Amino acid sequence: MPPSTWQLMLDSLWPMLSGAIKGTIPLALSSFAIGLVLALLLALMRLSRRRWLSSIARVYISLVRGTPLLVQLFVIFYGLPSLGVVIDPWPSAIIAFSINVGGYAAEVIRAAILSVPKGQWEAAYMVGMSHQRALTRIILPQAARVSVPPLSNTFISLVKDTSLASLILVTELFREAQQVAAFSGQFMALYLEAALLYWVICLVLSSGQGVLEKRLDRYVAH
Repeated sequence: MPPSTWQLMLDSLWPMLSGAIKGTIPLALSSFAIGLVLALLLALMRLSRRRWLSSIARVYISLVRGTPLLVQLFVIFYGLPSLGVVIDPWPSAIIAFSINVGGYAAEVIRAAILSVPKGQWEAAYMVGMSHQRALTRIILPQAARVSVPPLSNTFISLVKDTSLASLILVTELFREAQQVAAFSGQFMALYLEAALLYWVICLVLSSGQGVLEKRLDRYVAH
């Protein structure tokens, strides 16, 4: 690449990093946090003995997992205004990503809860715990440790998926790359630079995931 291209990439590095710090990471964190709450609710609904509750959760999860995230994002941002519901780009992205995370993480949490030996339930009942207390004090803490690896992978995937928010004009890492590329015409170089930044972010998150897994592994029964 000519020196001018390298200089352009160097000059665009901070705007992209700023987009990641102010847009990509906060968007991923907030969406993941809301999505986890939704996922826990859905997982408990799926495990409920009330068939109607389980059916609602099953349909929701099927819809989310069976439709593209991009379509979900467009339905919220471009589709809802036709029904008189107008949502700004940033909240639209958070809603779409949270809904998506909820659908995928629900099955992870449900599987983690089911992985806890039934003897843990029985032991909790024997000491006089109610079902709700046993769930919150005994079962969920163990399930949380088991679910760390798959949920961490879900978060890393979400960080990459936030690039879709650029299509509804949310300013984040990839949106910054698009704007600089459109102005300079150096699409290949700047998109490769954006890809490299996403890769570095994911490497850092993967390293953190590995450290967390090692710390929790001693508490997980094998």
